[in-house]
Amino acid sequence: MDIKQIQELVKLINKTNIGEITIEEEGVKITVKQKKDPVQHIIAGGGTPSFTSAPAAGTAPAPAAAAPVAAKPAEPKADNLVTIKSPMIGTFYRQAGPGKPIFASVGEEVTPGKVVCIIEAMKLFNEIESEVKGKIVKVLVEDASPVEYDQPLFLVDPS
Repeated sequence: MDIKQIQELVKLINKTNIGEITIEEEGVKITVKQKKDPVQHIIAGGGTPSFTSAPAAGTAPAPAAAAPVAAKPAEPKADNLVTIKSPMIGTFYRQAGPGKPIFASVGEEVTPGKVVCIIEAMKLFNEIESEVKGKIVKVLVEDASPVEYDQPLFLVDPS
């Protein structure tokens, strides 16, 4: 199979809803997969890249939307706040599924053992429980975002 045939195969895949195709010809096996998810670039707060992936050929990263400037309500001093951190690498979810109630919202009381979120790792959904009693002050991660080990998820006011 020559390069022109491979290019035509890629064009055909891009025009259809076929997710993957494998062709074996004269001992040569070629698999072409279509990427379904958009490429994401996520940078950790410390300035070091955490999860990054190179853009696919022919695509440009979307421009970042400017955050609207709004007056924030007064937050309690960070001195006495307790941080609930991620015990694993995975994807952070605030609810068990679409249409299901959110586990923990800002202003809600939590107690030790109360589920505050789910982290999906390798197709396993792990319930993350609070280890402290207090009120959720801030949710630090957006729903369906990748998280790293020991990454802060929630700030809790134990008073």
